Amino acid sequence: MLSATVTDTGQITLPQEIRDRLKLVSGSKISFIIDEDGQVKLFPLNVSVEQLSGILHRPGMKKVTIEEMDMAISEGANDCT
Repeated sequence: MLSATVTDTGQITLPQEIRDRLKLVSGSKISFIIDEDGQVKLFPLNVSVEQLSGILHRPGMKKVTIEEMDMAISEGANDCT
């Protein structure tokens, strides 16, 4: 298992093996996602959209249409008012 230490300012240095695997170089941007299980996932932002396809898929997840997504967003927005 690879590890890193958090500094007083909240910074970490990613281990070389991680930087190599993600093709990160100085100035690269990364994104963090916290999934439904509370696990934190790190994604390089230097990849194409095609490479990201399916990263949030979970077994048993039901496919929905764009219309169903729009409806869910609308309902969620209405709940906030």
